[in-house]
Amino acid sequence: MSEMRGHGISLGLRERGKAAWTAATSHPMVLEIGAGVLPHEIFRGYFEQNVLYLQEYARAIGLIIGKAPDLDATDVLTRFLWQIVRTEIPANIAFLGRLGGPARDRRLGGPARGAAAAGMLPVTYAYTRHLLYTCAQGSCADGLTAVLPCQWSYGELAGPLMASLPADPVYADWISMFGNADYDALVAETTGLLDRLADPRDDAAVDRIARIFDISTRYEAQFWDMAYGAPAAAGRQPGEELSASCVRPESSRT
Repeated sequence: MSEMRGHGISLGLRERGKAAWTAATSHPMVLEIGAGVLPHEIFRGYFEQNVLYLQEYARAIGLIIGKAPDLDATDVLTRFLWQIVRTEIPANIAFLGRLGGPARDRRLGGPARGAAAAGMLPVTYAYTRHLLYTCAQGSCADGLTAVLPCQWSYGELAGPLMASLPADPVYADWISMFGNADYDALVAETTGLLDRLADPRDDAAVDRIARIFDISTRYEAQFWDMAYGAPAAAGRQPGEELSASCVRPESSRT
């Protein structure tokens, strides 16, 4: 993993998985959102799944916070969780309402995890199980690596779209939620935290987190595929990776 040395490990992870990263950040659905031409029905379906996803994503971040090695790490991760719980989940529910509400009567905010899982499509379920398993069983660095592609890729895909926001306020507001300086600053802090926690000289640890990062990035692209109604990347059907979706981390440690 010599490509991880000499610069931040987070940038090395992104470069190593560049093809999957590009598939997620330049997905046709993302481009149609930027152009303001995506049918509202497709975007509504995305929010139906994303509300369920974000509830589990928040739980995954909570698991990482419990393994934070120091106060600075706890501070960064807590503000990361705050962004999801206090900004993105309410915004996603509001976007869903602006687009006509869920297609079926569904409890979006209830505590029953079984009810949420029952409404998940295969990619949503597989992706969230990967996150929860890694964050529960792995180190703080393992868990942060698992959740980072979602946060980071949204900031990266939104940035270029801010130059010419679509006239449709739903699309403009969604892009603006991620394409702002505060969001960029939080991503810089989370990627910087991973750079601090992960030792690029530990080849075994770097290999493990590289595989974790790659799986999460592939799921990012497949989540767009699922919402867009297209076959998953590399010819896989959505959810096909479920049986091989978890990297076995080391025993939990900070």
